Amino acid sequence: MTTHRLTIRARLTALYGGLFLLVGTALLGITYLLLASALNNPSFGRTAFVAAIPGVAITTIDTGVAEPSGDAAGATQPTSPDPTWTPEQQRQAEETMRLAKALQAQFRQQTLTSLLRQGGLALAGVGIIGVWLGWLAAGRTLRPLQEITATARRVAGSNLHERIGLSGPQDELRQLADTFDDMLARLDAAFGSQRRFVANASHELRTPLTINRTLIEVALSRPDPPAELRRLGTALLAMNARHEKLLEGLLVLAGSEQELTTRDSVDLAAVTARLVDAARPGAAAAGVDLRFSSAPARTIGDPILLERAVQNLLQNAIAYNVPGGDVTVTCAGSVITVANTGPVVTAAEIPGLFEPFRRLSDRTGSTDGSGLGLSIVRSVVTAHGGEITAEPRPAGGLSVSMRLPPPHADVA
Repeated sequence: MTTHRLTIRARLTALYGGLFLLVGTALLGITYLLLASALNNPSFGRTAFVAAIPGVAITTIDTGVAEPSGDAAGATQPTSPDPTWTPEQQRQAEETMRLAKALQAQFRQQTLTSLLRQGGLALAGVGIIGVWLGWLAAGRTLRPLQEITATARRVAGSNLHERIGLSGPQDELRQLADTFDDMLARLDAAFGSQRRFVANASHELRTPLTINRTLIEVALSRPDPPAELRRLGTALLAMNARHEKLLEGLLVLAGSEQELTTRDSVDLAAVTARLVDAARPGAAAAGVDLRFSSAPARTIGDPILLERAVQNLLQNAIAYNVPGGDVTVTCAGSVITVANTGPVVTAAEIPGLFEPFRRLSDRTGSTDGSGLGLSIVRSVVTAHGGEITAEPRPAGGLSVSMRLPPPHADVA
């Protein structure tokens, strides 16, 4: 069962909003207690009022403390009515005093209730504003992380030359960005050194192989060479050709893993059609039916590398097939799909096919391949910002798709 967790920004917003509401609630509670304490203070509760009693001149009556707290000793008592008043006048004065005390208690209760009601509404309104401000603050705080994430995604497409270059104070996020830039620099240097080594080694090894091939051909060109010499020379030429093909593949692989220097508009349909026509004699000789269908398809990139990638797919589909099998090539949009019949391939074996020098057990015996075909295809597609996928076919064989980026609108 998949657990859907909130994003970090949402969690930070909830944290900021929760802390804001907690502090606001505590502040409202403290204000309520302070106000209740002030209203119950004896000095605050002592109130005098003016009463008009029939038969008596307008007089002032002191109510004392409405609700004295603690011991009654020392509490101010209400002023007693004048002893010269009649019983009826004293009763009216006492009723008036009780009414004043009740009004005073009601005033305190309404004041505290109003504080809670109005304060709660204000806290809710300010809380909503606080959550919104927390959302903005969380977004601003996480903005450097978004830049780091975006750079990491672009770097994943073999663009190791790019750096984050985060500016601002030397805080934790700046240190993280600088550490990531240092790591990219080391990776870029390491991969660049590896590519240069492969390219230089391939160039250095090509010369002795060319010399060997020339010497063998000169030896075989002599008149009436012995049969054993001819057989040995033919075997050496085949082995030398295989080594030359391997070195050529290494050179192409090293070049495809570098940043593209050529970005032209490429007609994928025309390139694929030309390569399919060139591959038909070899497919017919292998007893494979080659079918092709296309629609307008264009992309932006290096025409030579893209042509080599499509050629490798066709050669693999024909070479690793079965007698009487077929190869179906479709080209539409910016997607090229090559599906072939052949041995059954499991899904677990597919990732290894795109690794250099790794082939399935039933393919290892081939002396024509170098184990770099699909590796070169993957490197070319990755360098162009595309994607390559392979799916096993139920009856055997593979369906390999090259998905390249569509051309820009301003490119003819």
